[in-house]
Amino acid sequence: MANLVDKINEKHVRNDIPEIRVGDIVRVDVWVKEGKKERIQAFEGIVIAKKGGSVSETISVRKKSGGVGVTRIFPINAPTIDKIVVVKKGMVRRAKLNFIKNMRKEYKVKERN
Repeated sequence: MANLVDKINEKHVRNDIPEIRVGDIVRVDVWVKEGKKERIQAFEGIVIAKKGGSVSETISVRKKSGGVGVTRIFPINAPTIDKIVVVKKGMVRRAKLNFIKNMRKEYKVKERN
């Protein structure tokens, strides 16, 4: 039974997604429906968490918009995601950066090679 589930999951996993780590600054292009029209909306921010694996893998991306912090959770394999681009590779020492939500200052990330 597990092999059958794995085979189904393989069909739905996307191969065009780059390697994403916590601390990276990414731009996620998402398809947005407004009435009858569809357009692509970009969301650029720092990856503060990764969760799950295979088909159910998600990333939490946080950015500041108008002085207010906004966090969005994106399922990586969703059809609503057009593409994900790694803008800057970051180096952090933690698996989750949830403490950024409580910070008043901007969090600086060292760049990874």
